[in-house]
Amino acid sequence: MGAYKYMQELYRKKQSDVMRFILRVRTWNLRHLNTLHRAPQSTRPEKARRLGYKHKQGFVIYRVRVRRGGRKRQVAKGCTYGKPRSHGVNELKPTRNHQSIAEERAGKRIASLSVLNSYWIAQDSTYKYYEVIMIDRAHKAVRRDPAINWIVSSKHNHRELRGLTSAGKKHRGLGKGFKYNKTIGGSRAAAWKRRNTLSLRRRR
Repeated sequence: MGAYKYMQELYRKKQSDVMRFILRVRTWNLRHLNTLHRAPQSTRPEKARRLGYKHKQGFVIYRVRVRRGGRKRQVAKGCTYGKPRSHGVNELKPTRNHQSIAEERAGKRIASLSVLNSYWIAQDSTYKYYEVIMIDRAHKAVRRDPAINWIVSSKHNHRELRGLTSAGKKHRGLGKGFKYNKTIGGSRAAAWKRRNTLSLRRRR
């Protein structure tokens, strides 16, 4: 096995003494940094490479911190108006996963770069930490690389805001296999509509 394979196995055993110590030190360090900051290098190089990262010009990595748990609705003095069904303020759960939220925040803050992918690096009782792989689409090293220059096209603008990254597709329920059978037909709404529409064929 190569070195990256050993690193991959380390991360699979997060309860081992080695990983518990590493993650404890890492979360302490990340807690004192800004919510969003550029990383000098990848914390998990083997994971970053599997997701498309290359250590060359045009590729940048940003770290993002996302607060865990639900969100409180931003309403003045708790006045939500409308029907009692929509009066909830405190126990609201996010529709998307934290990783998708991290990608969105990075994409909005650094709008000149494109989000390629992201991965988990650590978490504590309050926060989850992710590293987001971002690409400079105007860089010649990216435009000349046939493996990545698909992202230069304008149809990939802000793909993280439209649920087109891996994390975005996951929270939309898109994928292959029996785990994703609730979205056959393109989306949850399409699958629900097809299954709940009574279609009676006319006999002629």
